[in-house]
Amino acid sequence: MSMPAQALHTVSTPQPASYTKVAIAMHWSIAILIFLNVALGFFMETFPKKAPGHDEVLFYHASFGTLIFLLAVFRLFWRSTHKPPALPTTIPAWQRGVAHGLHWVLYSLMLLVPLTGYLHRMAGGHPVSFFGMGNLPVLIGKDEPLRLLTDTLHVSLVWVLCILVVGHIGAALKHRFFDRDSVIQRMLRV
Repeated sequence: MSMPAQALHTVSTPQPASYTKVAIAMHWSIAILIFLNVALGFFMETFPKKAPGHDEVLFYHASFGTLIFLLAVFRLFWRSTHKPPALPTTIPAWQRGVAHGLHWVLYSLMLLVPLTGYLHRMAGGHPVSFFGMGNLPVLIGKDEPLRLLTDTLHVSLVWVLCILVVGHIGAALKHRFFDRDSVIQRMLRV
C-alpha cells in the first residue's frame, strides 16, 4: 500500500526539547515577582492604612503588579511566535489537556489580577505609579461600588492564582520525583 501523495510532501517541524531562553527567563521572573507581590499584598493587609510604611508597600505592590502585567503580555506574545516543547507522549491525553488548560488559566490570571488591582486603585481615586517613573493613565473616575467590586475580584483572583500555582508546583514535583520524566527539564535547560 502506498502513501498518499500529500503525505509524501508533508514536512514536519521538529519539536523543541525545551523552552527558549527567553521563555525560561520570563517564567522564572514572573514566578518570583508573583511570589514577591503576593507576599507584599498579604503584608500590606496586616497593618492599618494609616501606619507608617503602608503607602510605600502599596507603591511597590502596584508597581510590581504593573511589571507582572507587562511581562505577561510580552510572554504571551513570545509564546505566540515560538512553539513550546510538547509534553512526552507517555503522559495521558487528559493530563496533557489539563496542563494546557491550566497554563492558559494562569496566563489569564497574570493579566486579570493586575488589571483588577489597577481598576481598584482608579475607582478609589488613587493614581498608580510605576516605580516613580510616572503614573499610569487614569481611565475611570472615583466610583465606590466599582472600588468595592474590584477589591473583591482582585483578592478572589489572587487566591485562585495561589491555589493554581501550588497545583502547578505540585505537578512539576510529581513529574520530577514520581514520574521521573523530562517535563520539568523543559523549563530548566538553558
